[in-house]
Amino acid sequence: MAGSTETDRAPTPSELKARFGRDIFNDFDFNDPRFNDQIDEVLETHLAHCPVARSNDGHGYWWVSRSDDVRRIAQDWRTFSNANGYAPNRPADLRYLYPEECDPPMQTIWRKVLNPHLSPQVVAHYQQAIANDTHALIDRFIGKGECEFISEFGGILPGWAFFKNVLGVPIEDLPMLVRNAEMANFAPSEERQIYMDKVWDYLDVYLAERVNQPPRGDMVDTIARGVTYEDGSEAPWEHKVSVLVDITFGGINTTTYVLASAIKHMAEHPEDRRFLATHPDEMPRAVEEYIRMFPPIVGMGRSCTRDVEVAGTQMKAGDYVMIAYSAASRDPRAVENASVVDIHREPAPHNTFGAGPHRCIGSNLARLEIATVLQEWLKRIPEFSVKPGSKPEYITGFLRGMTKLEILW
Repeated sequence: MAGSTETDRAPTPSELKARFGRDIFNDFDFNDPRFNDQIDEVLETHLAHCPVARSNDGHGYWWVSRSDDVRRIAQDWRTFSNANGYAPNRPADLRYLYPEECDPPMQTIWRKVLNPHLSPQVVAHYQQAIANDTHALIDRFIGKGECEFISEFGGILPGWAFFKNVLGVPIEDLPMLVRNAEMANFAPSEERQIYMDKVWDYLDVYLAERVNQPPRGDMVDTIARGVTYEDGSEAPWEHKVSVLVDITFGGINTTTYVLASAIKHMAEHPEDRRFLATHPDEMPRAVEEYIRMFPPIVGMGRSCTRDVEVAGTQMKAGDYVMIAYSAASRDPRAVENASVVDIHREPAPHNTFGAGPHRCIGSNLARLEIATVLQEWLKRIPEFSVKPGSKPEYITGFLRGMTKLEILW
């Protein structure tokens, strides 16, 4: 364990095992079911006493929590490379996703052509379509007086927003893609390639079909055109498909958790819900707080290219490092009362969208989507609560997801 700067005593290994089922400082595992159940307490214990934890899972990895350290690693791609993938213990046959799992200049070349498709000016044009889809989904269940939010709304709307407006993929194929993308992220590591292949094969066919269709001027056309690398070579077909797969994973696997968590918070805090219903102009501030407090990316991986020290911990070239965006966004060194959801605070610095060259390409769409959905939801269902006798269900790996949330009105 790297040194604590806190004045209170750090828990002993035996105390940690009693609280968390394992010594989370020297034997951490983000796939541990206890982490899923106790995630807030684990993250805050790391922040208070162990800025760099160690995992012995598989080949092992470091787990870095504090905001300054996380941002340093995310920005220093020369020392902390993405080229060996974003999750530890990667199966040897798992295909890489570009531009996420590569470094500049290759990463920069792809991002330069992709970024314009998700600029604030472009995504602003999607607001009315997202609002219309929000109402279309609410129409399906509003008369019942209740819904299971994930299956009836939260697991559908982000895919609609992304597929209809950005990629043009048929929405009838969305359930299949969502399920396979989830399994590619959360299935046991030895099974992930099976589900990744299903997504990859589908999008390979879709991209080939689009090449033979009249151009639409969208992101898929840009991916199909490809890029020229620094050595003068053209991006091969498998790189283009990889980029499309990567963009698809980001578009359908993340926003659901923030939306569901925001709805849960409003269901349990009527004063916040009623304030936002009557002050819609304050929604962007609330959305930023929800994004900070409910990051869907628990941690992302990097590989050390040289020996380096982080928060007093020596790391060697080849070591694998997970940067805990989830913990960094609630670091009390960066945010006052960091563990409290305060929709009235000035937007606080957070790491939910990452930092450095790999900062989330879809952050503008995510913000617009969440704000639009919550505003339209409150117009239709201003009073609601979590269904008595039910409780949310979660799944956690390097991503955090909510799998069940029963809402009543």
